[in-house]
Amino acid sequence: MFGWKLHNNGILAPGAVVAPTERLSWGRTIGLGAQHVVAMFGATFVFPLLMGLNPQLAVMMSGIATLVFLFVVKHRVPSYLGSSASFVGVATAIYAAGGNPATLTGALFVVGLTLFMVGLIIHFAGARVIHRALPPVVTGAVVMLIGFNLAPVVAGTYWPQDPWLAFIVMLIVITLSVGLRGFPGRIAIFLSLVTGYILSWVFDLVFGPVQNAAADGTVTEKLRVDWSAVTSADWFGLPPVTDLASWQFGGTGNVVGFHLPQFSLGAIVIALPVVIALIAENTGHVKAVAEMTGENLDPLMGRAIAADGGGSMLATLVGAGPTTTYAENIGVMAATRVYSTAAYVVAALVAIGFGLSPKFGAVISATPGAVLGGICVVLYGMIGLLGAKIWKENHVDFGNPINLIPAAAGIIIGIGDVKLPIGPNLTLGGIALGTIVTVAVYHIAHAIAPRELREAVDGAGLIYDAPGFYDEDGDDPQEPADSGDERGDNDRR
Repeated sequence: MFGWKLHNNGILAPGAVVAPTERLSWGRTIGLGAQHVVAMFGATFVFPLLMGLNPQLAVMMSGIATLVFLFVVKHRVPSYLGSSASFVGVATAIYAAGGNPATLTGALFVVGLTLFMVGLIIHFAGARVIHRALPPVVTGAVVMLIGFNLAPVVAGTYWPQDPWLAFIVMLIVITLSVGLRGFPGRIAIFLSLVTGYILSWVFDLVFGPVQNAAADGTVTEKLRVDWSAVTSADWFGLPPVTDLASWQFGGTGNVVGFHLPQFSLGAIVIALPVVIALIAENTGHVKAVAEMTGENLDPLMGRAIAADGGGSMLATLVGAGPTTTYAENIGVMAATRVYSTAAYVVAALVAIGFGLSPKFGAVISATPGAVLGGICVVLYGMIGLLGAKIWKENHVDFGNPINLIPAAAGIIIGIGDVKLPIGPNLTLGGIALGTIVTVAVYHIAHAIAPRELREAVDGAGLIYDAPGFYDEDGDDPQEPADSGDERGDNDRR
């Protein structure tokens, strides 16, 4: 596990590159590990919070999953594994269908298992199998419908709790995301959450409690920031074990701790389409790291995807959310040119330490719903538009009906949450039905279309074609990377 070669006697010379299997002095390595903690920190607890899961548990399991990942890839792929925005849409759809956190984590366990098996297929058969089944037009459409399917959550759950506060937080997110440069810009969501949290406390002091009217006309008052659970929480200890009997999505105490997953066929069907987005995330991450380090990591592609799936299974088994590779940390590596996995081990250990503080978890869980609403207005839209980014980077031609028709049908079904009853106890709809239609209709259209239309689609270059992948700009990987490109912006932002 611990076998890094000491780079240049532990000193980083100007312009030097530290390889994944090397390390600097332990003092410098700990400092770099702290940077990686800051980079992954915001998204790692924001997304579980949006999913109704415990952020303390999520942060702790992200550290454990990262250690597993680094071991499986033999320390050659520097990466941090944390929560992904892709899972938020799944959680929302499952809750809307009457599910609870146990059925959510059960469904996401199956997602992890599926991703693990996909990794094995890629490892033994090569990535071409996956990319033929899921071309860019399909991947982009699925990512888009996952993001835009979330719009009713903002409108119906978070935003109404305090519309003006949510609107102000939205403006803060926009300002920080656009106005900040470099590393602060990469953690703009985290900075917005902290700012919104403080602003909520100020609103409580200036304007008093917010009033909420129930469906029966009953009016209740509550503070935007309620720290009653924070004051009673211990400084050190494991995340709580939660009884789900009183759980309610979007309500008071809407985050849960340790619990065993439950398996529901309906929830599993809803969740499985997110595997497509995870394959794209992991593939892009490994290729970006390969280009920065100058190493051929294609042989480790299957290992990386399988390790992510295994980490997700481990996390969901105890009630946390699943994991994915983090683009935020690619930004840290690009800025420092230090790719040492030793820094990631430090970051993982620090995250596990945070996960052993219930006080920390209680502070995060007390985040006002309106703050989450202001963040999600921007965040959910950005997730959806990442689908368009995939199309653009892969030069998808929507003048060709083989591309146009499947994407059009799937996106409308996903965004409109169109339902299709399958039996007395199963209804397909939203993300699940939209994904199935997109994938199935694409391959049917490809099979029955005239030869010239098929040849036009098959002749288009794929960014993630293998072997000989293209990088995230669509450039040949043998060419130098664009100096102004910031890797990983197509992930959780």
